[in-house]
Amino acid sequence: MAWKLGIDVGGTFTDFLVTGSDGRSSIFKQLSTPEDPSLGVVAGLGRIAESLGMPLAGLVADIETIVHGTTVTTNATLTGNGARCGLITTAGLRDALEMRRGIREEQYNNRYTNVTPLVPRYRRLGVRGRIDRDGNEVEPLDDAAVAGACDTLERDGIEAVALCFMNAFANPGHERQAAAIIRHRLPDVYLSVSSDVLPAIRFYDRLSTTVLNAYVGPKLKRYLDRLTQRLEDLGFAGTLLIMQSNGGVMTPDVAREKAALTLLSGPAAGPAAGLAYVRPHGRPRCLTVDMGGTSFDAAVVDGAPLMVTEGAINRHRIALPMLGIHTIGAGGGSIGWLDAGGLIRMGPESAGADPGPACYGKGGTRPTTTDANLVLGYLDAAYFAGGRMTLDMAAARTAIDTHIARPLGMTVEEAAAGMYRIACTGMAQGVREITIRRGLDPREFPLLVAGGAGPVHSSLIAGELDIPLQIVPRESSILCAAGMLMGDLRHDFVRTFVCRLDTVDWPGLEALIAEMHNEGAALLAAENIAAARCRFDLSFDCRYENQYHEVSFPVARERVGKNDGTAIADAFHEAHMRLFGYHLRDEQSPVEIINIRLTATGTTDKPALEKHPARGPAASHAIKGERPVYIPARDDFEAVAVYDGHALECGNRITGPAMIEQETTAIFVGENFDCVIDLLGSFVLIARGRDDLLSSGAWEAQS
Repeated sequence: MAWKLGIDVGGTFTDFLVTGSDGRSSIFKQLSTPEDPSLGVVAGLGRIAESLGMPLAGLVADIETIVHGTTVTTNATLTGNGARCGLITTAGLRDALEMRRGIREEQYNNRYTNVTPLVPRYRRLGVRGRIDRDGNEVEPLDDAAVAGACDTLERDGIEAVALCFMNAFANPGHERQAAAIIRHRLPDVYLSVSSDVLPAIRFYDRLSTTVLNAYVGPKLKRYLDRLTQRLEDLGFAGTLLIMQSNGGVMTPDVAREKAALTLLSGPAAGPAAGLAYVRPHGRPRCLTVDMGGTSFDAAVVDGAPLMVTEGAINRHRIALPMLGIHTIGAGGGSIGWLDAGGLIRMGPESAGADPGPACYGKGGTRPTTTDANLVLGYLDAAYFAGGRMTLDMAAARTAIDTHIARPLGMTVEEAAAGMYRIACTGMAQGVREITIRRGLDPREFPLLVAGGAGPVHSSLIAGELDIPLQIVPRESSILCAAGMLMGDLRHDFVRTFVCRLDTVDWPGLEALIAEMHNEGAALLAAENIAAARCRFDLSFDCRYENQYHEVSFPVARERVGKNDGTAIADAFHEAHMRLFGYHLRDEQSPVEIINIRLTATGTTDKPALEKHPARGPAASHAIKGERPVYIPARDDFEAVAVYDGHALECGNRITGPAMIEQETTAIFVGENFDCVIDLLGSFVLIARGRDDLLSSGAWEAQS
C-alpha cells in the first residue's frame, strides 16, 4: 500500500497523520526531541510501523509523500539561539537595523525598550557603493571593502551573512557582485541576499527580513540535512515537502535557501484544514484555534485563510506573505507563576517536552496548565496518550501547592481553577485580537478547535466570546499535520513598480509580470507539476498618493493586458472601503502602484476525509464511566459521564457537562453545550437551544 504522511514538529509533541491509498487514516503523537527534532520524527515513524504491523524500512519505502511543518526557525527566533550573523550593507546605513522605522511601538509605555538586533553593531559592516532609487549606479561598489568585510567576519567566527544594499530592489547588480565575492571568500557560510529574499521597496523591511533569513537559515539547513539523511538511510525515495508560512508547501532545497519562509511553518496548515471540517455544515468561514504544548494559535478563515504581507516574529520585522496567525505563549506546558502583585499568570514560559509538566514525572517541578487540567478532572491520569503514559497526580498537586496555592492561601483545587480560568481568558483575548480588532464579530464564526489541549478549554473560551458553535475534528490533536496534506506547492513573488495608475508604463508592467510568471512556472516545472495544475494569481499593492501604507488586492491579468487602469483603480477603492470604511474615489485622488505580487500555485492531490454512516442519537454505548470534573459556571466539582470518543458515531448526541476522551485529546463539553457527532466524526458543540445552527448536510447517511 502507498502512504502519505503529514508531520508537524512542535515544541512538546511531534504529530503525525498517515493516510493509505485505501483512504483510511491514523493519527499518532510522539514527544519531541528539541536537541535534534529529526530523532523524534524517526521515533514516530517507528511507532507508526509497529502499529501497522510492518518493519520500519518497509513502511518508509512505501511512503509516496511526506509534508513536514516545523517550528525550528520559529523557536530559534523566539529563544534567541539562531546563527551567529554578520551584515554587509551600504556605508552609513549599518544602524538601520537598530533604528528600525523610527516609530515607537508602545506609545504609552515609558519603560519600553527596543528589541535587541539579531546582529550586534560590531558585526554590521558598511561598504561604499550606491544605487539610486531608479536603479542607476551613483557610486561603484568597492570590491576591496567587501573582501575586507568578509575577512573581518571570518575572524569573528560567523555562520551566516546577510547582504542588503540600499535600492537593491531597483537594481540588484551591486548585491550580485558582492555575493560572488562573499561566496568565493566564505564558501561555507550561509548567505542571505536581499534581492533574492525580498526584492521590494522599504529598506528597513527588506533589511530585517534578510537578516532574519540569515539568522535562522543555518539551523534549518542543518535540521533538513539531518532529516533527509535519516530518511534516505531508511530507504525513503518519495517526495519530501516543507510547509511554508503562507499555507503552501515547497521543496527542501527552496526551504534551505529561503528559511524565513518557514517562520510560521508549524501552525500554517491549520487554517486551511479548518475549512474542510466546516464545509459539511454549510460554513465557508471559521475561526481556528490550536492549543498545543507550548503555544496557542488563532486565525481567521473567510473562504480562504487570511493572508498578510508583513508582520513580526518576536518583535523582529518580516515582510513576506504569511497567514494572519496570532500566536501567544499559552499551551499545555505553560508555567503558572505569581507576579509582584500576587496575581496568577500563565506562561509564556513553557516546560516543553523536557522536563515537561510536573505530572509527566520527568523532573519538572513547576506547575503548568496540564497539571491544573489533571487536578480539575479534565484528564485521566491512567489514559493520557491512550494509556501509554501515566500522569503523576501527586506531583501535579505538589507543584501547584508549592508555587500557587500556599503563597495565596488557597486550596490546590482553587489554585488549579484559577490557573485554568486565566489561561482561557488569555486565549479568548487572542481570539479578540484577530476578530474584534479587525472589525469582525466572533459570534458569526464557528470555532474550529484543534490541538491536544484546545478542546479542554474551548467551551470556556466560546462562552466568554458568546460563540454558539464549536467544531472539534476527530483529528483535532494533529490538525496541522492533517492540513499538511491539504497544502499546494506555492511560490510568492514581489517586485516594486512605483507609478501612478493614470501614467502607467503598460508594456513595462506587462514585461515585469511576465518575468515573475515565467520564474514561477519554471520552479513548478522543476517540482514536477504539470502545466494544467499551475495557477497564477496577480495582486497589486496600491495607495492614494502621499499615503504611507498600501492596500493589497487581487487584479485580473486581463486588466493589465487591456491597459484598464480605471477598473484597477475601482478595485482599489473597494478594497480601501472594506478595510477602512472610506475611499477617495469622488475626490479623484490619484492612485499609486507600489508593488506587484504574483503567486504561482501547483495543485497537489488531497486525501479525502473519511465519511461515516448516520446512526441514532443514543450515545450510552460509549460511556466509560464517570468522574468528578470542575464546572466553571458553578465553580465546583460535579460527577459527569465520560465517553469513549472512538466509540461515538455519526448522529450520537451528548448533553453537557460531560467529558469525551480520545487517545490524543480530551474534550470538555461545557454545561451550556450539547455535542453531536457529524459525518466526518467531528464533535460539534452547540449552545443549548441553538439546534437551528445545525445543517442537515453534515449528518446525511453515507454509503
